Amino acid sequence: MSDFDRRSVLKAGLGGAALLAGPGVVPVRAAEWTNKPEPNASIRVLRWKQFIQAEYDKFAEQTKKFAETTGVKVKLEAESWDDIRPKAAVAANVGAGPDLIIGTLDDAHKFPEKLIDVTDVANYLGAKYGGWYPVAEKYGKKGNSWIAIPQGATGGCMNYRISHMKAAGFEEFPKDLPGFLKLCQNLKKNNTPAGFALGHATGDANGWVHWLLWAHGGKLVNEKNEVVIESPETIAALEYVKQLYPTFIPGVLSWNDSNNNKAYLSGELSLTLNGISIWTVGKNSPDPKQQEIAKDTDHAALPIGPVGKPTEQQNIVIAYGYKYSKYPNAVKEFLRFMWEKENYDAWEVASNGYVAPPLPAYNDNPVWTSDPKITPFRDCLKRCLDNGYAGDLGYASAAVMGDFVLVDMFAEAATGSATPKEAAARAAERAKRYYQV
Repeated sequence: MSDFDRRSVLKAGLGGAALLAGPGVVPVRAAEWTNKPEPNASIRVLRWKQFIQAEYDKFAEQTKKFAETTGVKVKLEAESWDDIRPKAAVAANVGAGPDLIIGTLDDAHKFPEKLIDVTDVANYLGAKYGGWYPVAEKYGKKGNSWIAIPQGATGGCMNYRISHMKAAGFEEFPKDLPGFLKLCQNLKKNNTPAGFALGHATGDANGWVHWLLWAHGGKLVNEKNEVVIESPETIAALEYVKQLYPTFIPGVLSWNDSNNNKAYLSGELSLTLNGISIWTVGKNSPDPKQQEIAKDTDHAALPIGPVGKPTEQQNIVIAYGYKYSKYPNAVKEFLRFMWEKENYDAWEVASNGYVAPPLPAYNDNPVWTSDPKITPFRDCLKRCLDNGYAGDLGYASAAVMGDFVLVDMFAEAATGSATPKEAAARAAERAKRYYQV
């Protein structure tokens, strides 16, 4: 968030009990950890499917290291984000399935009563490493207890072709919405278009439509969880997208989270919202064309709207364990082990900065300054709002996100299948099914 400061981190993770260390210094405090896995424990871990192979390989390597160190057997599985969501809900409902899931956003808030209390893990890590980002704490906590441990965010930034941006009349990436629209319009004129997912893409589509709504001052709900999407600010955002959509490559209405990656690396796109995976895959590709595209690629934070501050929505990834697990201590030990800085840092390096860290103390990882193209991803949690904004995270916010209510609203307005007023009214009607039950 724009008002993020050292004090807010302390409040989130330490209650103001200590000061963060200076730049480049990891604030390590004495933190007691007494948990021990159950004898002969065996756990099943389901996590999100990789976009960068080296990231998954390092995670699997460290999982093996955990098993060898603790004696806990671990079965590691991976599924797409869209497949994890229903499986997580089914596991909660039937009381069987993976012991631990690393999923997305506020899914854990759909069934908090079914989850292992991981407050001790969160407090241990927060105390040892200087406190959590406030937005990470909001995703991890329900009331005064932690129901999930944030892994970070598969941070989204603007991915753009440097030469195409300059050919469109811009020496640097625009920092405001009028400049952003002009860039997209000029890219279209030059036959080097932009493309943003408007299909049911968990990360990419939700990311940019929430940003654009919030950037104009619109929001789905207010602080009392009342649906307020039918507002002048929302209409302004939808009028803006009506101008923006014609600059997009055809087909975005059916895109999932992988389509823009493929289109960008095939040379069809010059601008999209994505994590660092496009650039990483391109520069490591054996294909010379993809290598050239990666060399011509840079990244930027999302432009600021009329509200005058960052309003990004990032794809937060969170880990949560189920109470039905026979080995809850083993689940907590796995979380503690994998989140220890030495292990997290090694995983971050392998992923090339694909996940923005949930603990600011992890920002000193040299991967973030190893290349200036990586650095914009480091502060994603500093710039973002939670997807329940401006209300609470819970069943309603998770359900609205899972139902792609705002994505569909923007798609309807962008394509002209509904007027902005009609699209906002339909979104309000759908949202009230969840917020007024």
